[in-house]
Amino acid sequence: MSIGNSPEDDRPSIGRALQQARITAGLTVEEVSSSTRVRIPIVHAIEEDDFSRCGGDVYARGHIRNIARAVGVDPEPLVERYDGDHGGRPAPTPAAPLFEAERIRSEPRRPNWTAAMVAAIVAVIGFVGFTLFNGGDDKPSNTAQVAEGSKPDKTAAKPTTTKPADPKPVPSESAIAAAPRDKVTVKLGVSRDESWISVKDHNGRLLFDGLLLEGESKTFQDEERIDLVLGNAGVMELFVNGKKLQDRFEPGQVQRLTYTKGDPEAG
Repeated sequence: MSIGNSPEDDRPSIGRALQQARITAGLTVEEVSSSTRVRIPIVHAIEEDDFSRCGGDVYARGHIRNIARAVGVDPEPLVERYDGDHGGRPAPTPAAPLFEAERIRSEPRRPNWTAAMVAAIVAVIGFVGFTLFNGGDDKPSNTAQVAEGSKPDKTAAKPTTTKPADPKPVPSESAIAAAPRDKVTVKLGVSRDESWISVKDHNGRLLFDGLLLEGESKTFQDEERIDLVLGNAGVMELFVNGKKLQDRFEPGQVQRLTYTKGDPEAG
């Protein structure tokens, strides 16, 4: 006895479903690429169910969501099918091996209160010793005369005290509001889930390329420009030049952003 195929087996593949929706919407591959910022070869590959060019599961999910929205279909069933076909959603990668360098960074230097206290004590001892040495032989009557306005000896040196220097404020990575105006400063944080990020300076030098997990953050600074690629932009908190940008991306979106000095909203 043969067993018939279930209705789900007759469904078109992910790529075929996206291609049919694009054709129905009257869109070309170039138009989809322009609206989603997914490169044309990758759109073609996805429509042929080839996800090897996406760069990983996180990117593949993001591309499927973006293309589905662009052609007017619900992305979630397609993403669920992708997860089912590729072993399910992967467990979060442990933060320890990825961010070991971040954790072993030296702690900010704290004010040396011990040295300041020693300096103050030495100053007080010097003042007391000087006073005893110069005024130990005076009689009480002489002391009273000085208190009543008698003119002190001009040759006597005035005691001096050394005021301990005020401790300098410790720079804090969280004090983004004090970002220097002559540089561009970008802070990235993950409010939930996870996101792959890539960060380059104005020379194209790679500053960071990896995964940020929920609750983690990183700060980057350059003289002229910082270029970003966010693999899951909707879960990111973004601070640029001391200003928090309002949430404007959705989970799964891949965004390529560039920021320079000044007000990020103005550019």
